[in-house]
Amino acid sequence: MGVKVSVVVPVSNPGLENDAFGACVRSLLEQSLPPEDYEVIFADDGSTDGTRRRLDAVAEHRSNVRVLHLDHSGSPVRGRNVGLSVARGEYVYLMNQCDRLEPYALERMHDMAVDADADVLVGRLADAPRGAPRGAPRGAPGNAPRSGSRRNRPPRPAFAANRFRADILRDHLLALPTAHKLLSREFLESQQLRFLDRPLSDQLFTTRAYLSAKVIAVLAEEVCCHVDPAEEETLDAEALFEGLNAVFDVVDAHTEPGAQRDRIYAHWYRVLGLRRLGGTRFLTAAPDERAILFSFLRRLTLDRIPENLDAHLPVRPRARVALLRQDRPESLVELAEASHGARLSAELRDLRWDRGTLVLDLSVEILQADGGPIWFREQDDRLLWTPPAPIKGLTAPDLVDVTGAVGRVRMEVYVRDPETGVTYLLPAASTVGRASVKGRVRVWASGEARLDVGSAAMGRPLPPGMWEVHVRMRGVHPGRARIARPDAVTTCAGVLAGEPRRLVTPCWSERGELGVRVQPGSFSESIALVSSMAAVARQGGHAFVVVPVPYVPPSGGPTVELVLREQDGRGRSMAVPALVEPGIPGRVAGQLITKVPVSRVGGEDCLGPGVWRPSLRIDQKEADLRFGLAVSRAGQVDVLRAGRVRGAAPSKLRRLAVRLRRAVATRLH
Repeated sequence: MGVKVSVVVPVSNPGLENDAFGACVRSLLEQSLPPEDYEVIFADDGSTDGTRRRLDAVAEHRSNVRVLHLDHSGSPVRGRNVGLSVARGEYVYLMNQCDRLEPYALERMHDMAVDADADVLVGRLADAPRGAPRGAPRGAPGNAPRSGSRRNRPPRPAFAANRFRADILRDHLLALPTAHKLLSREFLESQQLRFLDRPLSDQLFTTRAYLSAKVIAVLAEEVCCHVDPAEEETLDAEALFEGLNAVFDVVDAHTEPGAQRDRIYAHWYRVLGLRRLGGTRFLTAAPDERAILFSFLRRLTLDRIPENLDAHLPVRPRARVALLRQDRPESLVELAEASHGARLSAELRDLRWDRGTLVLDLSVEILQADGGPIWFREQDDRLLWTPPAPIKGLTAPDLVDVTGAVGRVRMEVYVRDPETGVTYLLPAASTVGRASVKGRVRVWASGEARLDVGSAAMGRPLPPGMWEVHVRMRGVHPGRARIARPDAVTTCAGVLAGEPRRLVTPCWSERGELGVRVQPGSFSESIALVSSMAAVARQGGHAFVVVPVPYVPPSGGPTVELVLREQDGRGRSMAVPALVEPGIPGRVAGQLITKVPVSRVGGEDCLGPGVWRPSLRIDQKEADLRFGLAVSRAGQVDVLRAGRVRGAAPSKLRRLAVRLRRAVATRLH
């Protein structure tokens, strides 16, 4: 049997010390397919950093690796096209030089593509984690903006389930515009599909492939490729105008007039064009840059975007289109300034365990930049959007009608592994809440999400590790947010859940954001995860420090000491025995209680004025806790949190301590 899959990887000066490129190469060499069943084609774009020699050395020892030595072009387009031309595989997979495949990716994608008789198969993608090494900068004119490369993104709707017959609109395939596809080589040749060396090359290729394919399949149940987290590239206004016109030409050539064409037009127009007219980048651009962008997008709008297409756009993009048609660039800037800073607020109303499943009771709402709610006008049984600034020309009911959009508002909750970027959507049920005050209406979504670690990974157990909990709201003003620790006391009790049984602990980050730890590495780690919820009480000459314990083993756990170290001053330290009291698994957390001597003047065996950092010592091993103790000159003891709550930027414990000492000094003087 011949080669099943050819992998084409354009390469350009990734750097010999680039860990991400090394991981990419290793992932390609360690595939589960036998070497004779797949080939790897590195198309080197004239690298001058030693990459050619490195790849040639790999090819000498691996018969299924080929290296194409190309003259420098400054774009991945030529490498991809030459690679496609020489590929021998039944299918061809495209990826970039700092992406990484999972070991079974090619085998699983090929098997599903054959079963589905697919022309195009999209394997599940995950954004590489924050701080991962990056590849060489991309800035060549032929490169498209990597709209799929933003970090910390929510789950892509296209990966909600496996699809043997996917639809480009119903299954949101246009939200996957990059080259990461498995394509039938017969399909590529019959359609003469190649990348064009022009702006929006990826979008042009992908749109044509989607619209030409008889069968598109989606492998969603497991991650296939971890995508390089390179920043989005920026096209100048003229290149954007050229690229969008070319994309619309492809759509025209492969669709008939009607709803499908209009919806595809609306997607690319909104994502690639109208999105440029808001946000920090737009507001901080030089006035002449904004004027040029406005000029090209206005021209594109008048030439290619009929007014009936506006119905397929959300309300804020509709407002931008109206101002483009009215030739009002100053009003566009005013709208962007007034809208900037709007955000989603997620309130945790309750957190509880229900037979091994963590239930989150949530309420989410979009807030204005000043923290106030967004209000809608009520008129003739319709809800009308009110622009955040009094801009004339944006009051026509048909333009600002959001009745249907409000009816579709829903809350989505997902978990994200910060180490791998993998995300999974949780089952959630939500309803739309409304409150009317003098003709104005406030809208929010509320409901419950359920986290079952035995099935949260698309029917499979959630892997061990820390999982962030994120919330997204779809509807009138979509947005996403983390869940902040509420002011009310919230349980952090853990349970043994799933099969095999693993400890699962809800916890809060140093920023005060909700996460879930599956299978903590140790008893002390489980306590450290929730230690930001510590409390202290002064009684007589002692301070009683109470730290929650998510789960106490039936044996009662090991012997524990609380170690306290002075952060400044003489660097004193002391160790105090701790008592661990069990709670009720899944309902009430246990407690770690220590009795610490306190003195206004300090001493070797007591806490004195200053800031103290605590840690747990178990079997001569220590784990840092996520709080501090501040002792004033009057002997008062307070808990210092390691970070601020409700999404503010993190602050160092040291800064908190300095502010506390200044406040104490001010009171004393």
